[in-house]
Amino acid sequence: MKCGIVGLPNVGKSTLFNCLSNAKAQSANYPFCTIEPNVGTVSVPDPRLYKLEELVNPERVVPAVVEIVDIAGLVKGASKGEGLGNQFLGNIRECNAIIHVLRCFENENITHVDGSINPIRDKETIDIELQLKDLETVEKRMEKSKKAARVGDKKEIEILDILTQIQKHLEQGKNVREMDFSDDEKEIVSDLQLITFKPVLYLCNVDESSVKNGNAHVDAVKEAVKNEDAEVLVLAAQIEADITELETFEERQLFLEEMGLDEPGVNRLIRSAYNLLNLQTYFTAGVKEVRAWTIKQGFTGPQAAGVIHTDFEKGFIRAEVIKFDDFVTYGSESKCREAGKLGVEGKSYIVQDGDVMHFLFNV
Repeated sequence: MKCGIVGLPNVGKSTLFNCLSNAKAQSANYPFCTIEPNVGTVSVPDPRLYKLEELVNPERVVPAVVEIVDIAGLVKGASKGEGLGNQFLGNIRECNAIIHVLRCFENENITHVDGSINPIRDKETIDIELQLKDLETVEKRMEKSKKAARVGDKKEIEILDILTQIQKHLEQGKNVREMDFSDDEKEIVSDLQLITFKPVLYLCNVDESSVKNGNAHVDAVKEAVKNEDAEVLVLAAQIEADITELETFEERQLFLEEMGLDEPGVNRLIRSAYNLLNLQTYFTAGVKEVRAWTIKQGFTGPQAAGVIHTDFEKGFIRAEVIKFDDFVTYGSESKCREAGKLGVEGKSYIVQDGDVMHFLFNV
């Protein structure tokens, strides 16, 4: 599951990616590995995992991870191949969600490609390029549907109707994620891999004075995206860069306290990206390993088991489930069992975020 970071030049996008790549400096428990020059896998900060570590004292701890892609090359005209447009749009199409970085700070020493600070204009610049590319995709697909509809293909007639609605929406300069679709329609739209249908998190990059309460630029962004069902996160990339340069945990904590912050902003960003992808975590906890497993929200017991190994899903018998809070309260699996806090769940059980699970299977 990938999150792509997008943004115009000089909005703080690369600084942010570099901060994520140095996340390991903030805590030894949060490793980062570079897969390609612009792709990294970063651990999801989760205090629950390390609470389980304290209780179980395992040989190793394995956190959940999310893949972050630094997508470069966007300029006006990208949808027509300007700059690295086609490469950029190909990279973003491969991502499952988008982190859109918007510059919400004034600094005369850092030039802006359009000469002034206006995050709404910047958002629209990128939106237009993505909408134009989606429009191209939709119109190509419409040609196929029209041919099939002429011979009475009912499914293609239905698809053509949806495509026509999307085409009109895009031509009005609106993102597809703003549209209301039924569950069946969402499946059809998902198959199109439209860029503006992907979930988005708007990241307002602010200066030090605005990191806690935002500013007028942030307020404008929130107002502009209120119909998109999108999260808005405020973060100061320069502060994050300063944090990564501090060598010890104590220095970093002192710095955060002086700034009035509870934790580095990149931690909040990583968790938000994880949620943006509709992911959640369940845990396995034993003396060999305490591990956070990543699943899609709504997974059943067998589907969650299949993340460990396909045989677990095929031969699923039942799952033994302890709620995280109960595990912490009683301190161990055996004590939870004695207290009647261990539930036995079948194939229809919907796994909840934070469940501590043990699977029984037979292949």
